[in-house]
Amino acid sequence: MTIGGSIFLIAVGAILYFATNLRVAHVSIDTVGLILMIAGLAGLLLGFAQQVLWSRRSRREVVVDDRGDPRQPPY
Repeated sequence: MTIGGSIFLIAVGAILYFATNLRVAHVSIDTVGLILMIAGLAGLLLGFAQQVLWSRRSRREVVVDDRGDPRQPPY
């Protein structure tokens, strides 16, 4: 799940939990909203953790051995 998808789940869950007062038979809309917010938060935390792991892999120390231009004669 991407970070954007997680934020979308949190937003939809918050709308269902806080902004609606619908009544559906055998379904609690408030509970569905709370579950979506928790799932979005879990996805957001996992997405950030994945970004941290990938950024550690891509950071490598580069050592440049500058011996000058090999086409130039030595002085």
